[in-house]
Amino acid sequence: MMAIVYIFVAILGLCVGSFLNVLIYRVPNQMSIIKPDSHCPNCKKKLKWWHNIPVLSWLCLGGRCAYCRTPISPRYIMVEILNMVLWLGCALVFWKINIVLAISMMIGCSILITIAFIDFEHKYIPDRFQIALLIVGILCAIFDPVWGWASHVIGLFVGGGVLLLFYGLGFLLYKKEALGFGDVKLMAVCGLILGWQSVLVALFFGAILGAIGCLIMRAISKDGKGEYAFAPYLALGVILAMFFGADIVAIYLGLF
Repeated sequence: MMAIVYIFVAILGLCVGSFLNVLIYRVPNQMSIIKPDSHCPNCKKKLKWWHNIPVLSWLCLGGRCAYCRTPISPRYIMVEILNMVLWLGCALVFWKINIVLAISMMIGCSILITIAFIDFEHKYIPDRFQIALLIVGILCAIFDPVWGWASHVIGLFVGGGVLLLFYGLGFLLYKKEALGFGDVKLMAVCGLILGWQSVLVALFFGAILGAIGCLIMRAISKDGKGEYAFAPYLALGVILAMFFGADIVAIYLGLF
C-alpha cells in the first residue's frame, strides 16, 4: 500500500515541480500565473500539452524549444527533479508520524525551492511566499507530535531574532543593509515550521553554506563585489534541518 503512496507522491511531486517553474519565471516578472498559457519566452509560441510533460519533454526536445530551438534552461528539469525527491523524502520520513505534517513539509519544501531560485536570480523574496510558509508553520505547530507547539512558537522568535540581530549589526558596521530583511522574515517563518531546536541547526548550515557560496561568488566575479543572494543557502539549511535536525540535536545532547 505504501509503495503506491510513494509512487503517487513522486509523480505528483514532478507535476508540482513543473508548476514551480511557472512561479519562478512569472512572479518576479509581475505576470499572471494563469494567463497566458505556457509559451516559449523567446518566440512566444504557445506550447502543446506534450511539451510540458515534466522531465520527459525537456529530454525529448534536447533541452530546446520545439519551435525556435532556443535552449531551455536546465533549471526547469532541475526544479522538477528536486521537488520530486524532496516530496518523496517527506513521505518516507513524515508520513508515519502524521499525514498532515508530511503534506505540510512537502508544501514547505516546494515554497523553499521557489524562494531559493527567485532570490538567486532576482535578489528578493516575494511576500506571498513568506505568508504561505507562515501557514505551513502553523500547521506544523499544530500537528507535530515530536516537539510540540511551544517549540514551534519559540522557533519563530529564535529564527527571526538571530537574523534580525545580524541585520542590525550590518547597519551598525557597514551603514547599509548587509542582510536583506526578507531573509529575517524567512527564518522567522521557518523557525515556526521547524521548532527552536531544529531552526538552530538550519541557521548553522545556512550560515556555513552561505559563507562558502559567497566566497565562491566573490572569487568568480570580476570586481569581487556585488549583492549575493542568501536565501538559497538558508533554504538549503532549513531543508537539511527538516530531515536531519532532530537526529543532529539528539546526537549533540548525547555528548553531555
